Amino acid sequence: MSDQSPTTPGEANPGTSAPTPTPTPGPRPGAPSPAALARKVAPRAVAAPESRIVRASDPSEWGRVDDSGAVFVRTSEGERQVGSWQAGAPEEGLAHFGLRYDDLVAEVSLLEARLDSHPQDARKTRASAEALAEQLPSAAAVGDLDALATRLATVVERSGAVEVEARQRKDEERATAIARKEALAVEAEEIGESSTQWKAAGDRLREILDEWKTIRGIDRKTDDALWKRFSKAREAFNRRRGSHFAELDRTRASVKRVKEELVERAEAISASTDWNDTATAFRRLMDEWKAAGRAPREADDALWKRFKAAQDTFFDARHAAAAERDAEFEGNADAKEALLTEFSARIDPDKNLDAARAALRELQTRWEEIGKVPRERMGQLEGRIRALEKSVSDAADAEWRRTDPEAKARAAQFWVRVDDFEAQAAKADAAGKSKDAEKARAQAMQWKEWAEAAENAVDTR
Repeated sequence: MSDQSPTTPGEANPGTSAPTPTPTPGPRPGAPSPAALARKVAPRAVAAPESRIVRASDPSEWGRVDDSGAVFVRTSEGERQVGSWQAGAPEEGLAHFGLRYDDLVAEVSLLEARLDSHPQDARKTRASAEALAEQLPSAAAVGDLDALATRLATVVERSGAVEVEARQRKDEERATAIARKEALAVEAEEIGESSTQWKAAGDRLREILDEWKTIRGIDRKTDDALWKRFSKAREAFNRRRGSHFAELDRTRASVKRVKEELVERAEAISASTDWNDTATAFRRLMDEWKAAGRAPREADDALWKRFKAAQDTFFDARHAAAAERDAEFEGNADAKEALLTEFSARIDPDKNLDAARAALRELQTRWEEIGKVPRERMGQLEGRIRALEKSVSDAADAEWRRTDPEAKARAAQFWVRVDDFEAQAAKADAAGKSKDAEKARAQAMQWKEWAEAAENAVDTR
């Protein structure tokens, strides 16, 4: 059967096929005889008399030829004539009718084998066995016809049970096949209704179709109903996918126009030397580019090359300017190093604070005139000048503390309070007021600590 596209209305269900008729057993021109086939199917039964082994089809055990040439066979019902032999010796006549018996044996063996190998044909096998059993009473053959009749009766008897088992097995296989296709149909319906993983879902639907074709044994009505569900689900998926990509094409055409405008803006500012503002503008353009989505692949790739080229033009120029600036900054750093070396020897606030202050102001002025330095050297240079500034500042603070009249006045006032409380304590002791004396001495101690602290705050070196 040719494989039509499942999305075509009225498509063929790949899970069904026309029933194949079972050929009626019978010899074909040029085919081996039933006896020859039987020798391949089942071994012959053997009997073991005392002194020799006799073949089951040995006609001498089951028949005779009388003087008139009449050929007889012996059965459990007696002796009956099966034919006559006039063409040769009696042994040849028995052998001729023995070969006919062998053919019957072969037919029975084939029926037995067929019952095991094709249980689904048990009814036909039983009919063939019954027909052959009806022929045995008049069969023109010499051999153990009773044994053949027994074997045929067994075939007929077994065929009923085999037929029931085959039907049950067929029903189970049918139920299993229906369940498999039902599950595949449900999965296809879920994909058809909701999946947006277009490639993976399309691949899975093709896998379902391949698996569907391998499932057999379902009646046509049920199989066609399941096939319609699967076909409908796949058609729904294909419609949704087609709509999605049609909309995507429309969206990508719009994205293309947006990105063309972004490229023009990028190219317009690529030669700018306003490094900070232009770099910020390029970052915003990049954000807009990412938010725009995808244009058609070929156009998107070409537009990106133009956009990237504009970016590279600007940032390469900025990097070159930065390299030139860094070289200049490196010279500034060397100049500041020399300046620090020069003024480190000149700024000594311990020897001469005023001279140190003047030298520091000169250093700061010349420092600012030199300009910027590389970022990696900035910390070390700034640390050294801050140390010089701090040494002058600390010396000025110390000088102020030594000469601060307010600090000295505060310390003198604290000592006056100490003297007052000590006098109060002495007066209280003289009056016998020990508690008042103790309280006054405690206050005198407190003011003494504050007076000492005030004195220590003033550098008396």
